[in-house]
Amino acid sequence: MSDLPAFARGLCDDASVFPPGLAPLADAVPAHRRHRAAPYAALVGPLVLPATALDQLYPLVTSDPLDLSVTAPNGPAQAAKAVAAAADLPVDVHAVEVAVPTGMTAADLLCGLERVHVPVFVEVPRDERRPAIIEALADAGHRAKFRTGGVHANLYPEPDELAAAVRAAVRAGVPFKATAGLHHPVRNTDPETGFHQHGFLNLLLATDAAMHGAGTAEISAVLADRDAPSIAARVAGLGDARASFARSRFLSFGTCSITDPLTELAALGLLPTSLIKEDA
Repeated sequence: MSDLPAFARGLCDDASVFPPGLAPLADAVPAHRRHRAAPYAALVGPLVLPATALDQLYPLVTSDPLDLSVTAPNGPAQAAKAVAAAADLPVDVHAVEVAVPTGMTAADLLCGLERVHVPVFVEVPRDERRPAIIEALADAGHRAKFRTGGVHANLYPEPDELAAAVRAAVRAGVPFKATAGLHHPVRNTDPETGFHQHGFLNLLLATDAAMHGAGTAEISAVLADRDAPSIAARVAGLGDARASFARSRFLSFGTCSITDPLTELAALGLLPTSLIKEDA
């Protein structure tokens, strides 16, 4: 695992069961175990599953605990029930990822999360509640989750919007993860959908910029940069200490494919190709 640079360690949460991958659970579980035993295992975070999948998980798990992050799109009450249900399974719940229902205030959110005794990522809504919720997460020691894409164009925030969210989280001292739409390292336009997709390396560099005092316009410019060689060179130039500092805020992102980012990072010269030979 020493071949893996700091910027990549634990970067990719395994969200293979979510769109567009939609891997069946019976395939996703053994595939995740293979990833966690591969030479690139240090890249791979927990398997992300919806709370509704826990009922189907029991015949697929063994005595070797499965590392999970559980999503609760219906809010804190669903998160609490999911954590309780997972207690009867041979799994380690590393986190729950909780959406904020329409109309729920920051105070109500924190009250609902009092029964959740694992680390919490709150998917911060893209509305007027965002500043108050980020402030509440800072006060409670919770983490944020930002949606960076999806199956519809309106799920992709513009660079200015995402820059403001990153800057707010960094200024509040709130670690965050990203979900959806980060299919490639560098910002691009998907040729099939026409969606302008954020790059996960752009997001890393944007976080680094925010942590060194950049304003929203500068962070937005980093997110909008499509120059892959330049982005790769800047990531390589961070070094382990500065990359680790940025990763203390940008914790991970969910990807429906572990091998795609691995292969693309190797193609950019940021990971040794020896890590992917056994997976080819």
